[in-house]
Amino acid sequence: MEEDTDFRIRFSSLCFVTDHVGFCGTIKSSPSDFVVIEIDEQGQLVNKAPSKLISKVLPEPNNFAKKTKLDLQNLSFEEGSNQEVSIFAGCSGADHYYQSASEREDTISDGTSKGEEETVDVLGTLLDEKTNELLNHFACDIKEKWNSKTELIGSSPEFSLGRILDKNQRAILHSAIRQKFPFLITVGKNSEIVVKPNLEYKELCHLVSEEEAFDFFKYLDAKKENSKFTFKPDTNKDHRKAVHHFVNKKFGNLVETKSFPELNHSAGNPNVAITVRFREKTHKHRKRSLFEYQDRKVIYTAFTLRKENLEMFEAVGFLAMKLGVIPSDFSYAGLKDKKAVTYQAMVVRKVTPERLKNIEKEIEKKRMNVFNIRSIDDSLRLGQLKGNHFDIVIRNLKNQINDSANLKDRILEAIENVKVEAVKLFLTPEDLDDPVNRAKKYFLQTEDAKGTLSLMPEFKVRERALLESLHRFGMTEEGCIQAWFSFPHSMRIFYVHAYSSKIWNEAVSYRLGTYGSRVVEGDLVCLGEDVDDEHFPNNKVHLVTEEEESANTYAIHQVVLPVLGYNIQYPKNKVGQWYQEILSRDGLQTCRFKVPTLKLNVPGCYRQILKCPHNVSYQLKEEHDTDVKMEGSHIDEATLSLLISFDLDASCYATVCLREIMKHDF
Repeated sequence: MEEDTDFRIRFSSLCFVTDHVGFCGTIKSSPSDFVVIEIDEQGQLVNKAPSKLISKVLPEPNNFAKKTKLDLQNLSFEEGSNQEVSIFAGCSGADHYYQSASEREDTISDGTSKGEEETVDVLGTLLDEKTNELLNHFACDIKEKWNSKTELIGSSPEFSLGRILDKNQRAILHSAIRQKFPFLITVGKNSEIVVKPNLEYKELCHLVSEEEAFDFFKYLDAKKENSKFTFKPDTNKDHRKAVHHFVNKKFGNLVETKSFPELNHSAGNPNVAITVRFREKTHKHRKRSLFEYQDRKVIYTAFTLRKENLEMFEAVGFLAMKLGVIPSDFSYAGLKDKKAVTYQAMVVRKVTPERLKNIEKEIEKKRMNVFNIRSIDDSLRLGQLKGNHFDIVIRNLKNQINDSANLKDRILEAIENVKVEAVKLFLTPEDLDDPVNRAKKYFLQTEDAKGTLSLMPEFKVRERALLESLHRFGMTEEGCIQAWFSFPHSMRIFYVHAYSSKIWNEAVSYRLGTYGSRVVEGDLVCLGEDVDDEHFPNNKVHLVTEEEESANTYAIHQVVLPVLGYNIQYPKNKVGQWYQEILSRDGLQTCRFKVPTLKLNVPGCYRQILKCPHNVSYQLKEEHDTDVKMEGSHIDEATLSLLISFDLDASCYATVCLREIMKHDF
């Protein structure tokens, strides 16, 4: 056990994966040398103006035509004003469909109903042009198949709109699509909207005209209070009975049907019309209709925050004070470095865009700027980003000790090597000698909450909240619980994630130090290439067997390690034993990561141990910002700087990537 303990200590810092020599240099000489720009889920840099499209709609082209024989991927689209007209004329036929008396009064003079015109506008706003066109073609192909009496072979065709993270926008899209294409249905799958043929629509078309079926399903989805729908008058009693039976069987919990004789009918052969209306109880608890979602009372304002040399929680605390809200009213996708210039997306509740704009001048004094200010429908959540872009200056470049090779060659070798592989790890905060850390050290030595409060700077909102609770309730178990609840929920989760990330970081170093880049028996690997990072379900995580190790079945980039939680499994080798030793060391060997008294429920997840930086570019410069001439005379290496830019996935840290490039600890 002594040897294992020494080994664990030796690998408590990060280990290297690639084997090039590297070089030395200085990072973060000033905040402007380390620029971090968040990349949103659409792949856009957040310091740019937001796109015209609503930001939460995320089409995923690879999923556009799942389970369908319709060749949507290879459709070509020609520009021209007649394109959209031909789509609607050949597909919905809405302009010439039968309208009930109650609907005719809503018709605009050009033959298009108000609701229909609004629906077209909604889809044009929420969907990008290509997705909108693909949706129209999917709808047309379904109708053409039905009209030609051709049965759809195999499983039902599907068309994916991609993931739409905002639940209100999902609701609007569901209703808008059903209103425009009543012969289609929409299904939600983990924030994804999938469009399918409405087989009940097709079944009703066997009983009534297609015009009536079209209008009936539009009526059902609209759920307009006190509205009725009337089928065309019918003299055939058996046929009317079949329609009654269909509607009540399929939608009896929502609507009721009654038959009424037509006025001036013949007594011997009466014309009778079936009228449908919503049941009374449905109105009381009905879902909001399409445009009621636009009248929500909660205000959300999105913006991009630029901060310089400022901790994020400090920035949020200052903004909250100026706006008269609390820190938990702010939401964000991730944390950013302190000693840097950072750009990130944020959302604040209960604050209008105008009110946020009013404090722009005040917050500039705090080295903050807000821009891209706009209304939005919902808050952000942690992890709701694609990654981060980095522009970093490394100054005072020089060779490693005892390395006499050409410095330029070393830099080129290092960057090209790490374009292939970089370790995805986390770093712990620096231990600085400043007023905050001095206050913390005083508390650790004395447990004097009141005395520490007098030392803790006012802007340290979360530290002061914790100390005030400890001062009020005492240094007891109850006092600690109350102190814990002085933090907003998002912050409590952050600290749990920070501990879990630290353990995961050490586990990766232990794993690489023990087994290197070999995939060995007992390792965990991710099966499949289409699973989002950190969201590997357990059925996608496989335990490597002895036979698979011998056959080199898997590669190192497929290896994952668990982040602590109640719904994960551990490797079945030395790494799994290491996890158990660490949990035992920290008193968590029996912890299931469900702690009701602390309102914690942490399922855990898996992360790949190796990740690659994307879009790597670099430029060598002299101190005076002139391009370095690499041919010819000797260069004074002390004046040389490297400007390097790259993108990293969410949860990857640039400092680790730089460490791997340079083979140099900071």
